[in-house]
Amino acid sequence: MSERARVGPAGLDLDPTTPSVARMYDYFLGGKDHFAADRAAAEKVTEALPDVGAVARANREFLQRAVRHVADCGVDQFIDLGSGLPTQGNVHEIAQSVHPHARVVYVDNDPVVISHARALLASDERTTVVRADLRDPAAVLEDPETRRLIDFSRPVGLLFVAVLHFVADEEDPAGLVREYRDVLAPGSHVILSHAAVEERRNVNVASAYRGANAPFIARTRDEVTGYLEGLDIVEPGVVNLCEWRPTRIAKPLRAGWTAVARRR
Repeated sequence: MSERARVGPAGLDLDPTTPSVARMYDYFLGGKDHFAADRAAAEKVTEALPDVGAVARANREFLQRAVRHVADCGVDQFIDLGSGLPTQGNVHEIAQSVHPHARVVYVDNDPVVISHARALLASDERTTVVRADLRDPAAVLEDPETRRLIDFSRPVGLLFVAVLHFVADEEDPAGLVREYRDVLAPGSHVILSHAAVEERRNVNVASAYRGANAPFIARTRDEVTGYLEGLDIVEPGVVNLCEWRPTRIAKPLRAGWTAVARRR
């Protein structure tokens, strides 16, 4: 991607000098949508966590398994908060493989994500992208595109995948989850993954994210479990990455927590 670009498609402001957590994640997944500043920051993360690429891929695989499970439970509308750059096996592809009519709203505040997602989804009226910050639930939930596709009187699949560890403690991530949870109909599901403080290497990962457009805060299993208060956590509970209903034998990775929970 050109380092000179500062305004993306449709006039979206773009700063290539500040590392973006979305573009860094794209780098970890082997994508091409990142700038020199993103790559430099991502390499610092790789020094602290050499298997970060495997962790990122395992996180995507968890997302895919969890979305399929929720779709199999009958849910046919999803909101993906902090969705990141489009990649193979996105939420709408998984959901629509179960329910061809499934509707999906992707939400992100990164201009590169927005421009690429809009281009990818231009021909799919059942899927859209909203430029908003998940830390502003009203902006997400009241956006005309969200309201166009999502019927909040029916169950929704809500994703917080690899995003809450970029929300600072003072921004009350638990309160944010509650605010979203409270608008969900019974039968809705929350899909969540989060960096684990128990993984000591994540201390060094946090320092590598300094200067990026969001901090990195690993948290304990108890903290992550607390985010799901008021919901029924489905089996196997809050477990390490790769341990949530695996479909293949994989190298154990203990870099994060994963869970799916259902609203009564």
